[in-house]
Amino acid sequence: MLGGLAKAIFGSSNDRYVKSLRGIVAKINALEPQISALDDAALQGQTAVLKGRLAAGETLDAILPEAFATVREAAKRVLGQRHYDVQMIGGIVLHRGEIAEMRTGEGKTLVATLATYLNALDGKGVHVVTVNDYLASRDADWMGQVYRFLGLTVGVIVPNLSDQQRRDAYAADITYGTNNEFGFDYLRDNMKYERASMVQRPFAYAIVDEVDSILIDEARTPLIISGPTDDKSELYMAVDAIVRQVTPEDYELDEKQKSVTLTEDGTERLERLLEAAGLLEGGNLYDIENTQVVHHLNQAMRANIVFKRDTDYIVKDGKVVIIDEFTGRMMDGRRWSDGLHQAVEAKENVKIEPENQTLASITFQNYFRMYPKLGGMTGTAATEAGEFHQIYKMNVVTIPTNLSVKRIDQDDEFYKNIHDKFSAITKAIRDAAERGQPVLVGTVSIEKSEMLSEFLNQEGVAHNVLNARYHEQEAHIVAQAGRLKAVTIATNMAGRGTDIQLGGNLEFRMLDEHPDLVEGTPEYEAQAARIRLEIVAEKQAVLDAGGLFVLGTERHESRRIDNQLRGRSGRQGDPGLSRFYLSLDDDLLRIFGPQTMFAKMMNKNLSDGEAIISPWISKAIETAQRKVEARNYDIRKQVVEYDDVMNDQRKVVYEQRADIMDAETVDDVVVDMRADTVNTIVADCCPPNSYPEQWNVELLKERSALLLGVEPPVDDWLKEEAVDPEIVNERLQALSQERIVERFAQVSAETRRSVEKSILLQSLDHHWKEHLATLDALRAVIHLRAYAQKTPINEYKQEAFALFERMLVAIREDVTRMLSNIQFGGAPELPPMPDFMTTHIDPLTGEDDTYDFDANALGLVTTRIAPAQFAAAALPDSMGDDPAEWEGKVSRNSPCPCGSGEKYKHCHGAL
Repeated sequence: MLGGLAKAIFGSSNDRYVKSLRGIVAKINALEPQISALDDAALQGQTAVLKGRLAAGETLDAILPEAFATVREAAKRVLGQRHYDVQMIGGIVLHRGEIAEMRTGEGKTLVATLATYLNALDGKGVHVVTVNDYLASRDADWMGQVYRFLGLTVGVIVPNLSDQQRRDAYAADITYGTNNEFGFDYLRDNMKYERASMVQRPFAYAIVDEVDSILIDEARTPLIISGPTDDKSELYMAVDAIVRQVTPEDYELDEKQKSVTLTEDGTERLERLLEAAGLLEGGNLYDIENTQVVHHLNQAMRANIVFKRDTDYIVKDGKVVIIDEFTGRMMDGRRWSDGLHQAVEAKENVKIEPENQTLASITFQNYFRMYPKLGGMTGTAATEAGEFHQIYKMNVVTIPTNLSVKRIDQDDEFYKNIHDKFSAITKAIRDAAERGQPVLVGTVSIEKSEMLSEFLNQEGVAHNVLNARYHEQEAHIVAQAGRLKAVTIATNMAGRGTDIQLGGNLEFRMLDEHPDLVEGTPEYEAQAARIRLEIVAEKQAVLDAGGLFVLGTERHESRRIDNQLRGRSGRQGDPGLSRFYLSLDDDLLRIFGPQTMFAKMMNKNLSDGEAIISPWISKAIETAQRKVEARNYDIRKQVVEYDDVMNDQRKVVYEQRADIMDAETVDDVVVDMRADTVNTIVADCCPPNSYPEQWNVELLKERSALLLGVEPPVDDWLKEEAVDPEIVNERLQALSQERIVERFAQVSAETRRSVEKSILLQSLDHHWKEHLATLDALRAVIHLRAYAQKTPINEYKQEAFALFERMLVAIREDVTRMLSNIQFGGAPELPPMPDFMTTHIDPLTGEDDTYDFDANALGLVTTRIAPAQFAAAALPDSMGDDPAEWEGKVSRNSPCPCGSGEKYKHCHGAL
């Protein structure tokens, strides 16, 4: 009570902080007359002036007012847009490495230009991170006009770029791209064999657009680069056939965790079935010999019982295509990990692709924490402020709106079942469309979108269904969602980042209606003038009808997603309306809600078709959402805790790789490794303070031959009276040195350096890959230590450290063995980059949200061409039109140049 009173009198801490920034805004505004008086050349010259002040020792904070005033004036001249004062506050917040929470329609894209320009002046490079490739390209072109006018360079990272194109983009002052592209480039760079082939510069500053989506929602899923392993199709099919015989009495289903567990009776029954099929050794499912069978069995049960066709995935052209849980998008080319995708393919009886082995991985938390300064912006971050501060050390600052919000947020409507709910939604949409009010409908899955579409078709209501298949198509449909009588069904915030303007969007209408006209020509301007008049008249009609009506078909797991949907309406002081429709069949209520209370109240007190509206029930729903948010936070926190262990090791390995690549020679490293290997051999076979008759002479000879390529005359040494382990060590060191000199006697010093570097890097990469696989297996079982009253994460740390020590020993021995036994038959070559695929997978639920055009970062395809456009695109001269000539010139994960839309490896590159 006292806290509320103090807040009413003095304002919240957020209000006081925002108020403190208005003094800086006043300084910027005071400079406006002076900056506005400059001609274009003088305004462009401001960049050189400000860079000179930085070089002279001034700080970014000191030049902030002049820099912001310069960007505001440049935007006025180039874009015809002037930053509002609240946008200036947002820019200051971004520059300070904080999160600016700004409502939809407040111009976050324009806000980013302020902090981006200021931080780009020191020449270290600024990364602007967007949620999809379309927005990266759009914003780089759109806001890039301002930067280029002021003399800065702009790059954009999109799929299908060569290494050189990526290097050029990262070398620019400002680089746009998606979180996945930036993260995968970091991992790929640390798989390269030469420093010159790396594409990224050292990190300096990043601004993350839609920061809640990238740093919260997608942070549940690590980025993984993987390569193929052995084919096990027959085993998947055999286990799937057995799982199909499972009955509901044989297992327990946990929908919250998306897991399924066998009961005791179910275990016994399956053991008999597996034994009859010849898949079980010893008759006990949990014997050590049956580990692989248990793994396949668990994944087959998840595939058959937990994962639903047309909800979690669809089958398209004989392939299982994942549907993203956040956006409802089809993820062509993406695959679930750990054998789950293969299990679903077996379930659907389609071709089973081989599993993949992890080559490199990182979480978004650890990737973005590498930036010395990180800012972010979104319309919804306050509900996750605690997590942002705890994980990323970023504060959330709520920026006031330029104009007061007039949107009316109505209480939820509850119905007895999903049929009654959809009937009520259809009636509400039809009524709104009849009075001309545009409706944006938010659904949680493709299945629900299509179900609602059926209801609307029966009522004869014209509508667009946006299942978020292509970002460009999304933007065109969403941009026109504010037109008179428009009804748009969007899956989970599809088209996010595109502004919905009442009456329609001029730019997109021109692209749709007059794609052949060139901007700036008389014909273009004539048509644009006509459309502008239509938009003004249509906007007034929409305003009279009540503005945009946002209708949610059910509550999402997170309050943020609901707030994002609501935020699409009521931009810049426009009127609007939002309302959610719920039923007892909704996943949120069914899985997480207080089921008994709802079931009794709904079933006893409501007749068919009747609704109940109560703020009290809305609060109960919010409680359920808080539960889910807390659970999802725990998942992300656990992902970070485990990845932090690997991250410390990852840093050591990547730093070691960089040192090897940068070094002129690695002689000292190789010599130390050989010396350590000899020390280990002697310590194991001739323990200190032991007598010669206690030594393991045969093992000493065996390991010396294997690792050092020498056969020491140990028997002769033993005849000497004064022989001891130290003498054996010295003599073995000398013999191994002679062996190396002999091996490299016929090659130049330059060749020797190249060979040593190559072997070091290859050995490091091979053992790191094996180490990652071991850590994955360890993490899968470490939770069992809890039964012994031990903390799994602490046990994981201890085991991971011991495994890392073992890996370092293995690398030393491997390098020593290869150099001691090397044979020269020609010029040594560095191995090619592996034919890997990039994935962004949820370790608990298996959802995936990236596109697999990344493997052609090897530089094999150098133009950005969508699969559907490939047929019309000109192929590089070196490739030719004959598919037989494409082998070795096209990455196996790239779209096939024939235009089929398939990957090359599934089309003309099929083995």
